[in-house]
Amino acid sequence: MSFRRSIYKTPAQLRLMVAPGLATAASLAAARAAAVPGATTLDVDAAAEAAIVALGGKSNFKLEEGYNHTVCASVNDEVVHGIPTGRVLVAGDILSVDSGAIIEGWNGDAAFSIVIPDPDRPDVVAERQKLSDVTEQSLWHGIAVLATGRWLNEVGDAIEDYVESQGPYGILTDYVGHGIGRAMHEDPPVFNYRVSSRGPQIKPGLVVAIEPMVVMGSIETTVRPDDWTIATTDGLAAAHWEHSIAVHQDGIWVLTAEDGGAAGLAQFGIVPVPIP
Repeated sequence: MSFRRSIYKTPAQLRLMVAPGLATAASLAAARAAAVPGATTLDVDAAAEAAIVALGGKSNFKLEEGYNHTVCASVNDEVVHGIPTGRVLVAGDILSVDSGAIIEGWNGDAAFSIVIPDPDRPDVVAERQKLSDVTEQSLWHGIAVLATGRWLNEVGDAIEDYVESQGPYGILTDYVGHGIGRAMHEDPPVFNYRVSSRGPQIKPGLVVAIEPMVVMGSIETTVRPDDWTIATTDGLAAAHWEHSIAVHQDGIWVLTAEDGGAAGLAQFGIVPVPIP
């Protein structure tokens, strides 16, 4: 007889996910500070690593077979899974950084995108900043569903509705969000677009990583020769935002945001509640 592990965590398990969430948030804050013109994506990686270690954690990305870095650093037409290298960041680049930490066997996972300022190309910066802003806001629309919805796949409805309202952007369908806990990637899948099924019930114990990936043009992608980096086939820019969120008996809490998601959720009238 086999038993399927429940996708819902106990209150005690939810509490154990707070520390890796905060370590992940710290790593992304350090990465953001390091992402300046002239820095390399390896510099960004090193800053994120130091932040995780300082909080007693380890990189869970390094536990993925064949991956040897703390973050994924994807530049311009690279969507996700970019490997940190000696590539120098230049003004006008859009950089997406994905990071995760593991502490006492529990995982955090989050991502952000940033546009490097470029006074000589304001149009490029504005276009890419809007792409990043739309992606970030679609993430918060998806997160809000965890406080108000009944079924997990309502998240994809909210994300797609918002992105479509903002312009002719594309939402990647080949890559989706996921459950998170003892492993960085667990069931259930979390779609960033509308699907016909309802998905599992949103109820206490559910912990998921929502991560919309939005592009300026076609959603068709290719894998670069390094066998990791996912890039757009049309060469247009991409953005990626992600948070890990817990649903508990008193509300929701964004584990990978220092404020639990208060700033992002305020526009919906939702106040996140710390895990008791």
